[in-house]
Amino acid sequence: MADKKADLAGPGIGTYEEVESILPTDYHSLLNPKDTQKAIFAVKNYIEQNLCRELNLMMVQVPLIVDVESGVNDLLDRDGSRTPIQFHISNDYNKHPIDAQIVQAATKWKRVALKQFGLKPSEGICTDMRAVRKDYFLDHDHSAYVDQWDWEKAITADQRNLDYLKDMVRKIWKVIKGAEVFAEEMFPQLKSEYPSLPDKLTFLHAEEILEKFPDMPRKQRETAILQEFPAVFIIGIGWTLKDGYPHELRAADYDDWVTETRSGDGRPMHGLNGDILVWNPVTKRRHELSSMGIRVNAETLRRQLEITRQLDFLKLPYHQGIINGDLPLSIGGGIGQSRVQMLLLKKAHLGEVSVTVWPKILKEICAKKNIHVIE
Repeated sequence: MADKKADLAGPGIGTYEEVESILPTDYHSLLNPKDTQKAIFAVKNYIEQNLCRELNLMMVQVPLIVDVESGVNDLLDRDGSRTPIQFHISNDYNKHPIDAQIVQAATKWKRVALKQFGLKPSEGICTDMRAVRKDYFLDHDHSAYVDQWDWEKAITADQRNLDYLKDMVRKIWKVIKGAEVFAEEMFPQLKSEYPSLPDKLTFLHAEEILEKFPDMPRKQRETAILQEFPAVFIIGIGWTLKDGYPHELRAADYDDWVTETRSGDGRPMHGLNGDILVWNPVTKRRHELSSMGIRVNAETLRRQLEITRQLDFLKLPYHQGIINGDLPLSIGGGIGQSRVQMLLLKKAHLGEVSVTVWPKILKEICAKKNIHVIE
């Protein structure tokens, strides 16, 4: 049996020998560099406009740096394996300094922003978020530079259920599928070699996928299920499954992964969150596009922090805002911009649609396979 524990956190493939072995050998870009840039910004505008329309969101500014003391930075996992970049601002000759961090995601900040901007239930925000995640292994679809459409929407207590979550997922999928059609109309050559995305995605609980593939670790299970369903939303990420492991580690202070739900056939499951994954026909690999969920309320925040032994977080302003009911109930998520562009523009590497740093060894591997990252 493969090592399930090693597969719970820490993204990326692992070694550059493996990266070289999995990158396509017969790749050629369907768009030249100039048309790629035109397509990136056309698709970006399409998705932002239609996300706002479908989910009733408004575009807002979003921070790149936050005060450490605020507690709003995203720790991503709960094992401490991915930590933010922190630095000291010696303001006013250190008389009024600030210890700051570069955001890893705007997950918690967005919930505070709902209150700050005075948004009511059914209203939400969308951000053009940029972040740095220094602890990633840099491969074909993981970068230290992160760009996401980070969105958040205020909801009511009776909307904290699986049906509402699925409704939001369907709306997001409608936008992604529409963006594919839009890109293919703009550049017909994108339709020439690879299959289109399905009109609908399939909803599956993490527990159901484990039952189908009990001996596989998480990434292998996802790869296997995508052979059967090329686009899925995996529900319940963070809750410990029957094999003693969660599908994947998930931070305890934003998504709700403890609330009991029911599977399609009525069995008890857990979690009001999940990920959108697709099969990427260019890389011939699993491809995650979005992570999202209904956010914790006061009760589930405390329960999850007890499970993760992080109750000391409750002293932070963000967590106090949830416990005291000062922050609105919400649903939200992040949609990877470069991940989506890579998929829709039929690219083999994130570096073809975004500009960041890559190690020399990876650039050399890519060049041998006719993959040219933007310098």
